[in-house]
Amino acid sequence: MKRSVLLVTHPRRPDVIDVVRQVSTQLRAAGIESVISESDAAAFHGADLAGVEVVSDEDPSQGRELAIVLGGDGTILRGAEITRETGVPLVGINLGKVGFLAEAEMGELDEVIQHIVARDYAIDERMTLEVTVSDGGQVRTTTWALNEVSIEKAARERMLEVTVEIDGRPLSTWGCDGVIIATPTGSTAYAFSAGGPVVWPDVEAILLVPNSAHALFARPVVVGPTSRLAVEVIPHAEGLGVMWCDGRRPVDLRPGSRIDVRRSAVPMRLARLTPEPFTDRLVEKFDLSVVGWRGNGAARTRTP
Repeated sequence: MKRSVLLVTHPRRPDVIDVVRQVSTQLRAAGIESVISESDAAAFHGADLAGVEVVSDEDPSQGRELAIVLGGDGTILRGAEITRETGVPLVGINLGKVGFLAEAEMGELDEVIQHIVARDYAIDERMTLEVTVSDGGQVRTTTWALNEVSIEKAARERMLEVTVEIDGRPLSTWGCDGVIIATPTGSTAYAFSAGGPVVWPDVEAILLVPNSAHALFARPVVVGPTSRLAVEVIPHAEGLGVMWCDGRRPVDLRPGSRIDVRRSAVPMRLARLTPEPFTDRLVEKFDLSVVGWRGNGAARTRTP
């Protein structure tokens, strides 16, 4: 069977078209077909894609070996929407700023292609969250998140009043800017900015992080992977809210809305090219100082 990969691109970066051509040319030389969705191709306004096949938006990842994402974390999260149900692994090449989910930087593109051609990569499964929004006991929306579920106030001038529940029992009621429920993968994203802890990706846990809560107890909480969390918008509250999953897929929240969150049975699959320790990734992406470290002489897979 002919090998085939899906290219997922950042639609507004002027340099992406050149990267698409470079990737497709190198893969085609190795006998691997490159495809791109109709919507991504449309962003290039008819430019020559160097033999990349344009496929339907309906299910572009079906039957592909990999999805190569060219962009930053936002583009990788969009790629996750496309590939999660089919189980096709993602490999991200960072064209953005931090690119915490990316496996490689643009300068490592040739090396990435070599790994793909040789099938020299491992699959890393990441926990995702299943999310249900209901009103008056009636389910209104079901969705999912790889990084986080962010429940936020909709108006700047009003706080959002919520009660948080863990495993069927109330924990606390807060007036706040919002509440973030995150996976370990998302612990370095919005939850980190709100004061949550960094959790290693191989730890099975769910994070609950209040965002600017006016309360004596408003600390981040880490629970086990089987715990069920819920956030209820106080019924008599005046302020409206909005829920975002991975900064995408917004859902308006009315007073009385309930958001139930639990671990999803469907993980996200990421392709890993090197066994880089997570510590090295933290040092590199956050530009942490390690001056003075001598260690015990153990070799590192990549120099930050």
